[in-house]
Amino acid sequence: MSANNFDIKGLTDDQVLDARKKHGYNQLAYKKESGFFGAIKSIAKEPMVILLLVAASIYFISGNTDDGIFMAFAIVLVAGISLYQDSRSRNALEKLKDLTKPISKVIRNGEIKEVKSEELVFGDSLMIEEGTAIAADGKIIQSNDFSVDESILTGESLSVYKDVADDKNQVFRGTTVASGLAIITITAIGNETKLGKIGKSLETIQEEKTPLELQINNFVKKMVIVGVVVFFIVWGINYFQSYSFSDSLIKALTLAMSILPEEIPVAFTTFMALGAWRLMKMGIIVKQMKTVETLGSATVICTDKTGTLTENRMSLAKIFTLNSGEVSKPETISNDEEKELIRLAMWASEPIPFDPMEIALHEVYGNTFESDERPNFKLVHEYPLGGKPPMMTHVFEDSTGKRIISAKGAPEAMIKVSDLSAAQKKQVNDALAELTSEGYRVLGVGEANFGGTDYPKEQQEFPFTFKGVVAFYDPPKKNITKVLEDFYTAGINVKIITGDNSTTTTAIAKQVGFKGFEKSISGDELMALSDESVQKTVGDIQVFTRMFPEAKLKIINALKANKEIVAMIGDGVNDGPAIKAAHIGVAMGGKGTEIAKQASSLILKEDDLSKLVDAVAMGRKIYTNLKKAIQYIISIHIPIILTVFLPLALGWLYPNIFSPVHIIFLELVMGPTCSIIYENEPMEKNSMSQKPRALTSTFFNLKELTTSIIQGLVITAGTLFIYQYAVHQGLNEELTRTMVFTVLIAANIVLTLVNRSFYYSILTTVRYKNNLVPLIIGITVLITGLLLYVKPLSSFFDFEPLNSLQISIAITTGFVSVIWYEGVKWGKRIKGAKKV
Repeated sequence: MSANNFDIKGLTDDQVLDARKKHGYNQLAYKKESGFFGAIKSIAKEPMVILLLVAASIYFISGNTDDGIFMAFAIVLVAGISLYQDSRSRNALEKLKDLTKPISKVIRNGEIKEVKSEELVFGDSLMIEEGTAIAADGKIIQSNDFSVDESILTGESLSVYKDVADDKNQVFRGTTVASGLAIITITAIGNETKLGKIGKSLETIQEEKTPLELQINNFVKKMVIVGVVVFFIVWGINYFQSYSFSDSLIKALTLAMSILPEEIPVAFTTFMALGAWRLMKMGIIVKQMKTVETLGSATVICTDKTGTLTENRMSLAKIFTLNSGEVSKPETISNDEEKELIRLAMWASEPIPFDPMEIALHEVYGNTFESDERPNFKLVHEYPLGGKPPMMTHVFEDSTGKRIISAKGAPEAMIKVSDLSAAQKKQVNDALAELTSEGYRVLGVGEANFGGTDYPKEQQEFPFTFKGVVAFYDPPKKNITKVLEDFYTAGINVKIITGDNSTTTTAIAKQVGFKGFEKSISGDELMALSDESVQKTVGDIQVFTRMFPEAKLKIINALKANKEIVAMIGDGVNDGPAIKAAHIGVAMGGKGTEIAKQASSLILKEDDLSKLVDAVAMGRKIYTNLKKAIQYIISIHIPIILTVFLPLALGWLYPNIFSPVHIIFLELVMGPTCSIIYENEPMEKNSMSQKPRALTSTFFNLKELTTSIIQGLVITAGTLFIYQYAVHQGLNEELTRTMVFTVLIAANIVLTLVNRSFYYSILTTVRYKNNLVPLIIGITVLITGLLLYVKPLSSFFDFEPLNSLQISIAITTGFVSVIWYEGVKWGKRIKGAKKV
C-alpha cells in the first residue's frame, strides 16, 4: 500500500537494522523464571514425589536395594511424565502468546506495512488510528481528529486531544487512540518508554485462579490431609503388630500413595492448555486459560451487527438529495445536486479514511469527479464524532481562503441541527424509512457557511443546511443464518447490540432469521430505565439499537445480574468496556481494533462468527472430558485405597496385599489414561443440543460424586471377593496378590471404556475415533502380561503366574464390577427417549 499521499517515506531497511543494533527490540524486560527449572521445582514439591523419595530412602537404608532402585526409577518416570505434560502445556501457551502479540502499522521505504510491535525501532514512522494501542513513545508529525486515552499513565479517564502543536505532540506506549488518526516518529522503545521506566509490565500481573481450579485444589488438599491422617493410623497399627519401624513405615506409605489423587491437577492443567492449543489450530486465540473453562457455560451471546452479522464491506448503494426529493443510485448520478452531496459527504470524512463507509465515499468521489480538489485543501478545524445521536464536522480551506464546512452523522442528528420545514422533515423521514427498511445504513449530510476563525465551541451551533442522505449496504455474512441456528440449538440466546438505527437493524435481523427482531430499544431509552427495569428488559428484548459504550456496559452488567453467562462480541473502540466486562470477551482478529483485542479473552482470527460455535463446542467437550477423567480417577482410587486398608484393618490372612511398587504401577497406568485418553476424546454427538451448564456447577456435586463412589465401591467388592475366593481356595499370598491385581487392571481397562460416556452405550463409544484408546490399553495389557509371566519381573513384584481358570475368573470379575453401569446408561436413554 502506497504512503505517498502522506508525503512520508519512513526508514529504509538498512536504517531499521542500524536502529535495532543500537537500541534493540521494542520489548519491556521482566524477570522470568526458567520454565524447565520452574517445572522441576514444582515437581519436587508434589506429595507423591515426596512419598516416593521417602519410600526409596527407606528401602535403601533397610538393604532392599532392588525395591529402592525401582522406586528411584519410578521417581524418574513420574517426573519425566510430569515434565512432558508441563512441556506440552507450556509450548501450547507460548504459541498462543506469540499469536496474541500486537501488530503495528509503520511506513518504511515509502510503503505502509504491518510488523509485530516488538519489531518497531527508534525513528520509525508509526501509523496509529482509532482503537490502536500505542506501542512506543513518539512525536506527532501528522494527525486529524486525534485523541488519546492516557488513563494507564495518568489515571485520568477523559481522552486527551493531541496535534502537532509543541505542547500536545507527544504520545506514549500503553495508551490507546480514542479517535482519529496520527503518524508519529518513534522517540523511545522498550524500557526507555515512559511506561517502561515506571515498570508497568502486564507480565508481572498474576492471573487469578478460576472457580474450577480452586475447587480442584481444595479437593486435592483435603485428600492430602486424609492421606496424612490415615498414614499415621496405618503406621501405628503395623508398628504395634510387627514392632518394625521401617516395615510399618513402608506399609503406611503404601496407603498414603493410594489416597493421593495427584492426577487431578495434572489433568486440569493439561486439558486447559491443550484445549487452548486445539482452539488456536481452529483459528481461535485464547488469551486467558479461564476462558476455556467458561466457554461451555455461555447462555447469552451479545453481538454487534456490523462486521459480525454482516460483512463490513460498505458500498455506497443509494443517495437521496433534498432538493430533488428522489432516491437514486450513485452509478446513475446525473445532476449537480447529487454530485454535491457526494462531494460534501467526502469532505465530512477523514482526509486519511480508515472507516469502511468513509473509504467508500472517497472512492465514489474519485470516480465521480475528474478534477480532484483534495490536494488543494487543508483541514483547519474539526469536530470529532460526538453527541447523541452522533455527528462530526470538518472545516477545510485552500490557499485562496475558500472554505468548505461539511458534516455527516446520524440523520436524526443532522435534521436536528438544520432548519427544515415540516414538509421537508416529512420528505426526509419518508426517504429514510424507505432506505432503512431495506437494510441500508444511512448518514445525513449537511453544509454550513461561517467566516472568521472564532469557531463555535459545539459543532451543533453551526447554521447547517441539510443536503441529503447517503445509504450504504453491508451484506449479511453467507453463513450467519446457520450460525444463529447452531446457537439456538445449543440453548444459547443471541442479542444484537449495535450503534445503528432500529429500522436498518431490524431489516438485517429479519433477513438472517434472527429470533426476536420484532422488538427493539434504543440506548437513550435503556439508560432512562431503573436498574430493576433494565434487568427485566434485557431478558425480554433481543435487539438493542443506537447503543453507546455506557449503554452496552449496562446491558452486560444487567445480564450478569440475571445470572446469565455472557459472551460479548465486538470489534470497535466503543465495544471495549462491554467486551472486558463480559464473562467471555470476543474480538474480531481481522477488522477488530487493538482496544477490542486487548479487552477480550478470545480472538476470532478470521472474523467468522461460526468459529464461536466451534469454540463453545470445544469448551463443552473439554469440560465434559475433564469431568470424565476426574470421575474415572475418583472411581479407580477407591478400590486401591480400600484393597490396601481393609485387609489390614480387619486382620485378614494377608494384611499387606500391596506394596509401594504395586501402587506406583497402578498410578502409572491411571495417569496416562486420564490425561491422554480422555483429553483426546471426541465430542459426544448430543453436546451441542443440550442446555449450557451452570457456571456454578461443580465436578463434585452429589449426583456425579455418588456415581463415582458407587462405581469405586463395586470394583472394591470385586477385588475383595477375589481376595476371599483365593484365600478359600487355599492359594498362597503371591497368587492371591496376583489375582487381586489382575482384577484391578481389568476393572481399570473396562472403566476407561465405560466412562467414555455417561449416557451412550459402550457399543457406541467404541466407534469414537480416538487412536490413543487401543494404544494405551494395548500397552497396559502387554506390561501386565510381562509382570505376570516373565519370571524376573513377577518375582520382583511378588507375583505368581495364573492358570487359565484363575486369570479368567479375575478378568471376568473385573469386567462385571464395571460393566453393570451400562444398565444405568440404558435406563437414561430410555428415559430420554420418553421425554422426546
